[in-house]
Amino acid sequence: MDADSLRALFTKPYGAPAPSDAQWRAAYADTVHFQDPTQEHHGIEAYLKAQEGLIKRCDDVMLRPEALAIDGSTAFVEWEMGLKIKGIEFLYPGATRLLLNGEGKIVDHRDYFDFVGPTFGPVPLLGGFVRWLYGRFVA
Repeated sequence: MDADSLRALFTKPYGAPAPSDAQWRAAYADTVHFQDPTQEHHGIEAYLKAQEGLIKRCDDVMLRPEALAIDGSTAFVEWEMGLKIKGIEFLYPGATRLLLNGEGKIVDHRDYFDFVGPTFGPVPLLGGFVRWLYGRFVA
């Protein structure tokens, strides 16, 4: 896995098709562990099912890489993800840490992002509560 293939893996404009199962399998090991703030999965089949579920729940999905770094068998990607659901766009800035095996395939994929703020912040009434609650933690 080099910087160009990593950038390609983390690039999906709105309107473009999601990676195929074959593309995911070329990049991910059969035993991949995946975790983000909302879910955790073990194995390529569970990972593929999670990706398919995201695509089906949304009208469209966008992923845009910002900065990336590779150091030996560890890679980091800073990104912005957009989800369009029922005419509303939700934007999530985040980062991913990837661990690679000796073949350069991803064996561990961990996403870090704030799910609550971008999801519930724009919602009338609930958004005000979320912003108030966040303010209580940082005040």
